Amino acid sequence: MTLYVDGDAFPNLLKPILCRAIDRLKLLTFVISNKPISIGKSKDINYIIVKLGADEADMKIVQMLEEGDLVITADIPLADCVIEKKAFAIDHRGELYSRENIKQYLAMRNLMAEIRDSGIITKGPKPFEAKDAHQFANQLNNFLAKQSKNRRKKDEKR
Repeated sequence: MTLYVDGDAFPNLLKPILCRAIDRLKLLTFVISNKPISIGKSKDINYIIVKLGADEADMKIVQMLEEGDLVITADIPLADCVIEKKAFAIDHRGELYSRENIKQYLAMRNLMAEIRDSGIITKGPKPFEAKDAHQFANQLNNFLAKQSKNRRKKDEKR
């Protein structure tokens, strides 16, 4: 499994959490963004800067992504593409996107965009807080533990 991070809006509170997981599991990681960013130093982290553009980083992630990989992103259309490629996506607040919930999140996102486009002022997302980082850490650890367990079971069957 390879880890991809949609880096342009990655919260600072999550950087040490993610780096610890990457180092602990020796997880091949690609951080893809439109500008130089750093989530930390590790021999397992590779940084890729794509040209400026609204979805350039997203397109690069989808291009590189393989079945079973994990993407960390708050971008719901990207998460939808990830799920379509039989990979996994976790958002910054710890939501694990799935076939069962991604269409609902996408519909809500599109509805809110239509409302904003009509001129109605809406509240933005709530501020990112420590409890969000805690939920992310729990979801990431649970996901990675489950994947590790599944990998061991497959290896035992061989």
